[in-house]
Amino acid sequence: MSTDDSIDQGRRDAMKTLAIGATVGGLAAAGARPAAAQSTDLTDWFSNVGNVDGVVDETGESEVTVEVGVQGNGGAFGFGPAAVRVDPGTKVVWEWTGEGTPHNVVAEDGSYESEYISEAGATFTHTFESEDVSKYVCGPHRAMGMKGAVIVGDADVTVSAGSSTATASGGAGAGNETSGSASGSGGGSGGSGDFVEPDYEGWFDGVGNYDGTVDMTGQEEVTVEVGVEGNSGPFGFGPAAVRVDPGTTVVWEWTGKGGQHNVVGETHDFESPMQGSEGDTYALELDGEGVVKYACAPHRMAGMKGAVVVGNPAAASGGGAGIDLFETSLWGLAGAIVAAPFVASQIVASRRSNDDDRRSPHQPAD
Repeated sequence: MSTDDSIDQGRRDAMKTLAIGATVGGLAAAGARPAAAQSTDLTDWFSNVGNVDGVVDETGESEVTVEVGVQGNGGAFGFGPAAVRVDPGTKVVWEWTGEGTPHNVVAEDGSYESEYISEAGATFTHTFESEDVSKYVCGPHRAMGMKGAVIVGDADVTVSAGSSTATASGGAGAGNETSGSASGSGGGSGGSGDFVEPDYEGWFDGVGNYDGTVDMTGQEEVTVEVGVEGNSGPFGFGPAAVRVDPGTTVVWEWTGKGGQHNVVGETHDFESPMQGSEGDTYALELDGEGVVKYACAPHRMAGMKGAVVVGNPAAASGGGAGIDLFETSLWGLAGAIVAAPFVASQIVASRRSNDDDRRSPHQPAD
């Protein structure tokens, strides 16, 4: 699996013209650095990144690989290397390890963005044409410290207090080794304090595609795929366990694989229609704080189970016992039902039109 993007040629020409103008106007003497050049301080950017170790110098290479999902930040939640320097015109290839997934690559300035990917060996590429500093993250694991930076050309950077333009062999990045201490086992905006992995009480025993709780806090809408590979076939939810902020809409989207699946609450009373077409959806808006367990009824014994952690229930046990659930029977509901301490409003059931199934038959036209 591979995607690629490029900068518009007109934009390239414009950037080159600006660069030439800045160089001519800013040179104090032959061979001097342009006066317009400024140092970029990445100290705060990498403050919660445990696997950054200075800037790895990869200049002189036409193509550079950065691994996605290396060990760091409490799991396989790092880019490797986290900070890399390349020449203008270099193609950077992000390659997935298949660990800690799903991950994506998203530029802070919106100039490039990959899909959510789980497959080991999958790649995403972007060519950096102009001298600059490009910061990027994995959206689901940003709060955990899964961040990176590409330094293009001679751009000055500071990666820790008092260290600048570090290389792979230099010691300038050594001061960053303490920056990951705050990452703990996760983060995010939901709940208070450091995130504590819930005790699922054996719920995921025998679930082949369960790989910890994926942090997707900070997003208003989160998608969980129905029918991903797992449990000896397309019998998994992807990701199996996800953490979201209170008020987030969770959308289950069918892959179209593995036949008919549904989403049935184990700890709370909700149930989607039985669906099997690619693109079918079902959604709940979740509020409050707690753990919601669910399964696909036909494939529960095969291990097709999932869970949504809302907020940071921390020491709460029993899979969210005591949480109230309010679900409407309306289809396509846009509004939310406000109730404490938990709300789960069904807002989407399917993209397919099945109005005829829910209304009385029309009389034949005269």
